[in-house]
Amino acid sequence: MALKQKSGETAGEAKKRRLVGFAKTDEGVEANKCIKIFLVSSKDEVGAKDGFCIDPMDLNQFFGEDGKIYGYKDLMISIWLSSVSFYAYADISYASAVDGGKGITDLKLALQDIFGEALLEKIDFLQTFSTDSHCVRSIISAGTVLRCYSFNEDAESSDNLSGGSFIEHQVVRMELCSLPVGLLYSRLVPLTFLLIDGSSPIDVTDSKWDIYFVVKKIQSHTGDYDLRLLGFATVYRFYHHPDSTRLRLSQILVLPPYQGKGHGRRLLETVNSVAIAENVYDLTVEEPSEYLQYLRSCFDTLRLLDFEPIKPAINSVASSLRTDFVSKKSCKSLAGPPTHAIEIVRQKLKINKIQFLRCWDILIYLNLDSKDRKIMENFKASISTRVQSDIFDKDTKSKGKHLIEVPNDYDHDMTFVLYCSQSGEESDCLDGMLDGAQADQKQQLNKLVDKQLEDIVEIAEKVSSLRSS
Repeated sequence: MALKQKSGETAGEAKKRRLVGFAKTDEGVEANKCIKIFLVSSKDEVGAKDGFCIDPMDLNQFFGEDGKIYGYKDLMISIWLSSVSFYAYADISYASAVDGGKGITDLKLALQDIFGEALLEKIDFLQTFSTDSHCVRSIISAGTVLRCYSFNEDAESSDNLSGGSFIEHQVVRMELCSLPVGLLYSRLVPLTFLLIDGSSPIDVTDSKWDIYFVVKKIQSHTGDYDLRLLGFATVYRFYHHPDSTRLRLSQILVLPPYQGKGHGRRLLETVNSVAIAENVYDLTVEEPSEYLQYLRSCFDTLRLLDFEPIKPAINSVASSLRTDFVSKKSCKSLAGPPTHAIEIVRQKLKINKIQFLRCWDILIYLNLDSKDRKIMENFKASISTRVQSDIFDKDTKSKGKHLIEVPNDYDHDMTFVLYCSQSGEESDCLDGMLDGAQADQKQQLNKLVDKQLEDIVEIAEKVSSLRSS
């Protein structure tokens, strides 16, 4: 009879268990940690690890729910993206590929989901530097030049231009439904995936789409020239009842090597100029990033500072906030621009109401003494009044209605009930339930107001700097 261990296991079984090894589960590697993307302008730069490396938003999002790649040891993926033709090539290296329990990620398929048909084999990719060296010029030269500008080229010394070249920057508008333009945009889509949070491709067959390219025109002394693509913006034309159009800026991107040099601002200025020239209803921006909203607010505030029709309204509010005491009732009237100001700004500058409200606070702040503690307290009170009105609307439609958070058994972030009192009266029991909620709301309100004040001050300082430069 075989001897049993305490667990009921025989000695033979215990020995067998010790001899059997268990394979380690494949933990995978995050895409962000093993993929590098380089922007190159010549085939000599392909393979060089010291080239311009793009910092994408999040590569993990393209590789399953956990953002990991499985089945490879010592995996390294280098992607070379041409700034000439916008084709791409992926160099994939690894020590071994073994299924460690979670399969082997199909890297080619995953990368094609990002780059589509723009992803080429190495030999074909290298050939594009000669066969497609003028593809940007051949397509964009057919567009309408809306703006020309120039500035110190020392900031772009990486271009290594030969002496005697004439350089000019242009903003060019084209219809996206044009076949050559649509094909060029399809090769730019991967950049939107990589550099614009939450971006998705647009329907290039829809005739309501326009694309604005910012390009660098390099003309030699012989008259020959080339165009280099620095960035682009896509704009959609919406119908507005009864007989007008609204413009919506959908995507705007300046290529990383050219960011921070004013090209994005020129794109915004050009789109705004088109909105005014064509007398559309207004211009909106689709889900702007935090930085784009910052840039847009700076630009619009600069325009509004020189807009004479609203100056009396700004001066009136600023004068009231300079008084020693501002009542709660007065704060409400000072919390936003008058209706006529909102309308004339939309009509003349094509700035929509929501954007004007953001800029209004900055305009008021710029007309106040930021070092005067009492004035700043009054200003903060006016901001708080408007924010509270926006969040906790207490008009007659909601009178007697309250949202009360309640605990739940399902670990949801929030569960609530809507309580409606009879004849607009609140019961004693409801008062007790609301005390804690109101205290929390007040704390959250203060945090929100403080954050808005920080944003106002930051933009105001940038605007002041731009005006004085």
